[in-house]
Amino acid sequence: MELHDLRPARGAKKGRKRVGRGPGSGTGKTAGRGHKGQKSRSGYSRRYGFEGGQMPLVRRIPKRGFTNIFRVEYQLVHLADLEEAFDNGAQVTLEALAEKRLIRAGKGPVKVLSDGELGKKLTVQAHKFSRAAQAKIEAAGGSCEVVAP
Repeated sequence: MELHDLRPARGAKKGRKRVGRGPGSGTGKTAGRGHKGQKSRSGYSRRYGFEGGQMPLVRRIPKRGFTNIFRVEYQLVHLADLEEAFDNGAQVTLEALAEKRLIRAGKGPVKVLSDGELGKKLTVQAHKFSRAAQAKIEAAGGSCEVVAP
C-alpha cells in the first residue's frame, strides 16, 4: 500500500444535500422546509431562547442577588507551596512565583495564605498577606514585603 492508495472507508464520506433542484431530486419544490409558516421563509432566524411568544424561561424565573463589578479576585499562594518550591534564604518575588508556576503572570494580584508550615527564612513579596501567614513567615525569620498593585 502506498500513500496515494489511501481512501476513506466506503460510506464514510457523504455527499452534500442539494435542495431545490427539481421534483426528481426528492428535495425539490419546498426544499425540505414544509409548507408556509415563518420557518419556510427566506431570512428566517430565531432568537436564542425564543419560545414562540410565550414568556421565555429566563424571564419567568425570579432573579436574586447581584454581581459586584468592583470585586478583586486574588491569586492564592499557600505557605506549603513556598516551603516546597523555594530554598532557605530565597527572595520570593512575583516573577519567581510565576516561574515556579505558583501564579499566572499578569492574571491579578497575589495573596499569601497561612495553609501549611514554613521552616525556611524567606523574603516574600506579594500584594496581600493574611495575618496568620505574615506571623508564620516572620516567626521563621523571614520578612513580608507588600507590593503596590
